[in-house]
Amino acid sequence: MTSVRPATQSDLQPWANMRSKLWPSATEQEHLLELKESFDQNTFQGWIALDADKYVGFAEASVRPFANGCDSRPVVFFEGVWVADEFRKSGIGRKFVAAVEDWARSKGINEVGSDAELSNTLSHTCHKKWGFEETERVVYYRKKLF
Repeated sequence: MTSVRPATQSDLQPWANMRSKLWPSATEQEHLLELKESFDQNTFQGWIALDADKYVGFAEASVRPFANGCDSRPVVFFEGVWVADEFRKSGIGRKFVAAVEDWARSKGINEVGSDAELSNTLSHTCHKKWGFEETERVVYYRKKLF
């Protein structure tokens, strides 16, 4: 039976390992450093999914002053979620979303925002199944000056 619980200090290394699978542009050590810096902040929370003693997923949320597409301020933002391939479609994502929603309510916040890259259609499908509604699509631009 897979369980979801709030992350603890002892989860930081395996959590960083899972993060590097979701966000491979940073190294596992960079993820670990970021987690250590964020862990004790009142505006950040992580959750871990375990199957027996095996780490099979994580989710993260933070309190942001605002989020595109949201009506209220501040808002809890569902920053990321990752579940190992063999554990997908088993309800872990829904458990993570419920945990994020409970955390938001405990802070008196009544709205959760999230995002996904335009090309990540799996994430779009999951968000819809989890009860999120799409509010806007954005393409970012930049112009380097030197």
